Amino acid sequence: MYLQSFSNWLGRRSMQSRLVAAYIVILLIPSIVVSNYLFSQIRDSYTNDTLKQGQYLLEMEKINILNQIEAMELAAQLTISDSDVLEYISTKEELPIQELLDLYRGPLTDMINIQINNPNIAHLRLYANNEHISEIWPIIFHERRIQNEPWFSKLNQLDGKELWTFKDKDFDILRRYVTDVNDQMPKVSLVRVVHAGSKRIGIIQVEMLLKQFSPKAFANIKDEGSQMMLADSSGAIYLDDNQPFAGHNPELREAIEQQFADMNVRGLHEKRFIVNKHPYLLVSTPIEQADAHILNVVSLQTAHERISTAEKQIIAANLILIGLLSIITYMMNSFILKNLSRLTEAMKKVRRGEMPTGLPLGGGGEIGELAHHFNKLIHTINELIAQGVKKQALTKEAELRTLHSQIDSHFLYNTLENIKMLAEMENQRTISDSLTSLGGMMRYNFKWSGEYVSLRDEIRHIQNYIAVMNIRFDEPIQLELRIPPKLLEIEVLKMSLQPIIENAVKHAWLGVEEGKSTIIIDVSENEDAGVIITLRDNGMGIEAGRLERLNEMIHAENWNNALTDEQVKNGKQAFGIGLRNVHQRIRLYYGKQYGLQVHSREGQFTEVVITLPKVLLMGRGSGNEENANRR
Repeated sequence: MYLQSFSNWLGRRSMQSRLVAAYIVILLIPSIVVSNYLFSQIRDSYTNDTLKQGQYLLEMEKINILNQIEAMELAAQLTISDSDVLEYISTKEELPIQELLDLYRGPLTDMINIQINNPNIAHLRLYANNEHISEIWPIIFHERRIQNEPWFSKLNQLDGKELWTFKDKDFDILRRYVTDVNDQMPKVSLVRVVHAGSKRIGIIQVEMLLKQFSPKAFANIKDEGSQMMLADSSGAIYLDDNQPFAGHNPELREAIEQQFADMNVRGLHEKRFIVNKHPYLLVSTPIEQADAHILNVVSLQTAHERISTAEKQIIAANLILIGLLSIITYMMNSFILKNLSRLTEAMKKVRRGEMPTGLPLGGGGEIGELAHHFNKLIHTINELIAQGVKKQALTKEAELRTLHSQIDSHFLYNTLENIKMLAEMENQRTISDSLTSLGGMMRYNFKWSGEYVSLRDEIRHIQNYIAVMNIRFDEPIQLELRIPPKLLEIEVLKMSLQPIIENAVKHAWLGVEEGKSTIIIDVSENEDAGVIITLRDNGMGIEAGRLERLNEMIHAENWNNALTDEQVKNGKQAFGIGLRNVHQRIRLYYGKQYGLQVHSREGQFTEVVITLPKVLLMGRGSGNEENANRR
């Protein structure tokens, strides 16, 4: 529908405007396609570069983390490889003071030196499963201190394998009741069960703060565009809360956890996602030794904004270029189509009746040939006009002669009366009654004293018409009247009901099997609408689509709207012309709120409902005063 409307609008534009529009479309469509392709390539290229850079940074950080893992494993291994320490934590007797001092000065000092030589290690502890020994801080403790840790039961199920755990805080058991800044720092722990032969004697624990374990993720380097973080085997995310990128954005942090969980399920290593209309890229790489992942989240918003700015600038440049080309094209078309414009103006003068003798246009080409044929057309039109004037004069003369030869209506009435008397003398009652009805119809038609008659006179004329028409039918049409006596004197337009009855007689029973044919005229009074006249037949009815077109044609304001395209093309009039004429007359004489409407049900009936004001013929009654005064 919109395409058709646009096509019609474009068809009414000048050729020059359409050519300029065509040039704009020819330039604009390829420009848009190429620009979109280039912009898409730029976005993909930037995203791929960002992905590669993120993967490179992760691999570099992974190498550093693996070094820290190796250092922690080496510290644990050196601790449990000392036989004196293992013997102490597995003994069932309390050692003398001297032996404890020797143990402290020897193997325990070596364990302390392991932590001192590797300052990144925050804690190195050995928990003994033995209540007979004494704790030697800060290295040897009783195992009961860690039995409530969430990882304790899980470690016992690993059958000697090491366990890596991450925590949000570094709660030091040596300072359980003293506030320590390390309490607020996340850490990673390596724990392993210690055996003496086949006997479980304790647990070794090596801990490191995450700012040493993964310095790029926890080194307080503020970056507005990206942030690294760690994820443990359960999918929990550990990051530096002091960084503004994700540390101060809980919605982004929650989205990262969800996206990382989805990546694990689908086996992905990178994924794009959107939070609050901002695009992000999440890249991950596994750290198999610690059963963890290192993540890097990068914001794509800044790049997209830069690309969008470039897009707008390029689009603006394209529009300016197309505008300049359109102006140049318009000027060139004006020069090329100048003669065509002169020919158009000459045609407009012909339409207004200013008949030029010819159009002096030189040059060749299509426009020159068109001007040549136009001059010939003007010459032919002048000849046809001269012939038309001559024919019109002859027609007027013929009309005058016809008026002089018309038969006097009184002579025709008297002749019908004589024939009627002869029919009665021959006892031909049917012919006599038919002549009486025909004479009544002719008197009603010839006697046109005004536009208004009483409903009684119009009904009498319809009765005469039905009587004459019944001569043609084996089964006569029955006319049934349902009219209150007080409404017989209301005024109606002359010949306003007869065309409707004529339509019913001609079309209602075409192709219908023999049966009782009835036309009912029902007249009623309505306080709001006035007088309602319903004319109903029991004929074949009207198909729904045809009925809709009929009502549209009857109520169309413009006569051209009352004809379908097919009828205009074939030069045929639309059906229902008589009904439309009656409707238009009623609206013309009584107002636009009055008129007629057609209702029908196929195979059952057709009825025409006429709405009129209640006005007595001599101006009495409840009709409006304006109509009464007018007559």
